[in-house]
Amino acid sequence: MTITPIDIQQHRFKTRAIGYEKTGVDHYLEQIAEELERYHRQVQELKEELARNKVALQEMRQREATIKETLLTAQQVTEELKANAHREAEIALAEAELEADRIVRDAEYRRQRLFNEIQEIKRQKVSFESALRGLVEGHLRLLDIDRVGEEESGKIEQIVTDIEPTAPEALPGLNQEGRQDP
Repeated sequence: MTITPIDIQQHRFKTRAIGYEKTGVDHYLEQIAEELERYHRQVQELKEELARNKVALQEMRQREATIKETLLTAQQVTEELKANAHREAEIALAEAELEADRIVRDAEYRRQRLFNEIQEIKRQKVSFESALRGLVEGHLRLLDIDRVGEEESGKIEQIVTDIEPTAPEALPGLNQEGRQDP
């Protein structure tokens, strides 16, 4: 059972002939009541402060839990970002390797094509040179034949001039141009 300051103030002692002095007891009881009232107020204030502190503590614990949860989420997001970045880097590297392979294949194909074109041009050059050589040699033979022909024609003319002292009319069966009549 709790005794409040009002209980102390309203409490009445029985009086006796040889008992306590009534005014002294009353005065003392009033002092106790005041002191108890002050303690009671202090306890009430402390209870209210404790309740506020409990609420603040609960809020702090909730904040702490939220912060922990946020930190955990941030850590998970960071790890996911790292993993995604790593995957993207691997994909970019794989794509770069594929592109490099394609470039090398294209370059090899082009090199082979150019090599074939060079071989074809060399073959055409040899063919052209052979054809040109044949043409030049043919023309040289023609020139040689013409020269031989001219030499022979010159010889024939010489023979004809040597033979011609007589006029063509004088020869039987030749016309004026030196040809046989039909």
